[in-house]
Amino acid sequence: MAQDTAQDTAQDTAQASAQGSAQGSAENTARPPLVTPAWLFERRDAPDIVVLDASWYLPAAGRDPEAEYRTARIPGAVRFDLDAMSDTEAGLPHMLPRPEVFAARMRALGIGDGQQIVVYDGMGLFSAPRVWWMLKTFGVRDALVLDGGLPAWVAAGYPTEEGEPRVRERRHFTARLDHGAVADAADVARALETGSAQVVDARSGSRFRGEEPEPRPGVRPGHMPGARNLHYASLQRDGRMKSPEELERVFAEAGVDPDRPIVTTCGSGVTAAIVSLALETTGRHARGLYDGSWSEWGAAPERPVATG
Repeated sequence: MAQDTAQDTAQDTAQASAQGSAQGSAENTARPPLVTPAWLFERRDAPDIVVLDASWYLPAAGRDPEAEYRTARIPGAVRFDLDAMSDTEAGLPHMLPRPEVFAARMRALGIGDGQQIVVYDGMGLFSAPRVWWMLKTFGVRDALVLDGGLPAWVAAGYPTEEGEPRVRERRHFTARLDHGAVADAADVARALETGSAQVVDARSGSRFRGEEPEPRPGVRPGHMPGARNLHYASLQRDGRMKSPEELERVFAEAGVDPDRPIVTTCGSGVTAAIVSLALETTGRHARGLYDGSWSEWGAAPERPVATG
């Protein structure tokens, strides 16, 4: 545990240094988006902190996030069901709901305005960044991600709890949609045509090249002509985000210039948020995340598709 805590502290320092070296006073400095298990453990009893278990898995993983939540979770964590909290009528997976719908669901979870929200998942860094992006897009100013998720928490020797969670009292939550954070198909097509932004696809290289069938029926294999491929897994090591210096090299190797506008995309808008989180870890911000992602683009016959 001591070794893990020392690594956590060093990582916190490196992340803060990378983003804070050229910034002003603490009041004007944006908090780095990633926190370590040690950071969260020290603040576990703070009344203004809410921890969300945002675990979600692809069907092929064969894992049940609800069952896992009841078996082992960070003490006090609230279950955030990504499917239930998304637009259930959109016809596409994980689309943002209307602000008033999101606000009502957050109130029902007992989460309110002014709270600091820390999100984690059961894989380390997989679905938690998507929920972090949702929170930020709906106006939560202090949303953070637990780097390494539940596996890092357990590896550090910190406690978990099981069983039915306690019911939290309803709180007032205000959702204000940041339209600039969300890209649609027209925005992506315009960026590809004009070069106004780089479109960065977080899917695996084989899916990007169209070498394997898409998991969703009716979706063509391949990618958007002109998009860049940056597999989300290349941004991580052992379920944790790589250092800012390593991320710079990963972007460069993928032919992505993080200082130019970037729109992130993936299969269904989940792992695209990992790229957005990586950008923010280096002190930048994505121009937007394509919410429909390849589930929408690849199923639209009027949209061009490239392979290879």
